[in-house]
Amino acid sequence: MNRENMKTILILGGSFAGVGTAHRILKQASKTNLDVKVILVSPNTHLYWNIASPRAILPDQFTDEKLFGSIDEGFRRYPDGQFEHIIGFANRLDTVNRKVEVSIDAEGTESVATVSYNFLIIATGSRSKVFDEDVKAPFKGLGSTEATRDALHAFQELVKNSKTIVVAGGGPTGVETAGELGFEYGKDKKIILATSGQTVLETAIPSVSKTALGMLRDLNVDVKLQTKVSRSSRTKREGTNQLDIYLSDGNVLSADLYIPTSGIIPNSSFIPDKYVNTNGFVKVDEYLQVKGFENQRVWAIGDVSDLEPPQLMCADRQSGHLAKNIGLILNNKTPLPYKGGIHGMGCQIGRKTGTGQLGWVKLPSFLIHFLRKHLFVERLEPTVDGSVY
Repeated sequence: MNRENMKTILILGGSFAGVGTAHRILKQASKTNLDVKVILVSPNTHLYWNIASPRAILPDQFTDEKLFGSIDEGFRRYPDGQFEHIIGFANRLDTVNRKVEVSIDAEGTESVATVSYNFLIIATGSRSKVFDEDVKAPFKGLGSTEATRDALHAFQELVKNSKTIVVAGGGPTGVETAGELGFEYGKDKKIILATSGQTVLETAIPSVSKTALGMLRDLNVDVKLQTKVSRSSRTKREGTNQLDIYLSDGNVLSADLYIPTSGIIPNSSFIPDKYVNTNGFVKVDEYLQVKGFENQRVWAIGDVSDLEPPQLMCADRQSGHLAKNIGLILNNKTPLPYKGGIHGMGCQIGRKTGTGQLGWVKLPSFLIHFLRKHLFVERLEPTVDGSVY
């Protein structure tokens, strides 16, 4: 290989989209003899399997090893000099000179580095909206791996010690979370799911929504429909530190733990406003290129982009397509437009059943349970080491 012709591919983000794309590009390079170096920038040292978070927030369900996989260990299979992992986060883009300013925190010492690239892939993902600074539900990574792991352990203790738990949001995360809580504690704790919708999983086909609602109620989850949580406040009474949950119907619930599940924020603060939409998602075209950067070899995939719903299935498809297109570009061939695919949705409700759909077709509950019974934690290791690609 001619080092003078080596292309540097900079990937921002160390979750599913970023890690998967890095493996795909490196594997493709080894097969086609392309001279590339992949630099991955992320604040996390380990990939967090947040797909399992609705169950992981309960104590004694998964060990840390089932939820966190070392990124550096996973990339050791590649030749020296082909992969570099920088622990930090992007501060500023300079697409004209093809550089990214990166903040690095090494052993408590902060510094700033400038990383040059030939191709840039933005895969920084998203984070959950924070409603209570003291209680952060780790449905998404919280920056560093240590911060996410510590928050997860702390949340497990809160769940263990709470007698009344209110979950807000009737989407897939809220439904799965309420289902897990109901399965484990439905006979011992008060589990309430509040949603502003007329049913749960409102974007699903009616039969899936109806099935999910019935499953939750079978698990002793008190589902309050057309009931929005207006606000919450912490109140000390009788030596406790309970929460008052104010509902849109005028009622007030007293709870030990409040788990809001609605709303994500894209990790795009380092990107100039003109390249993101009003909600902060990066605007991309049919080639997954950032609009306005088409001639500067900058792409965005996964949760941070505005193209598809923030689902692993979508991020994985985009990752595979982009890796293929980069191979075409490096071989002086024309890249292909991204066509997407059929969207699906599955919810494991409790540990013995679930529901979901593919396109507009409802899938059998036994199939959802078979596919999601362990929330795919068995895929963590092959995802981190690249053997799944």
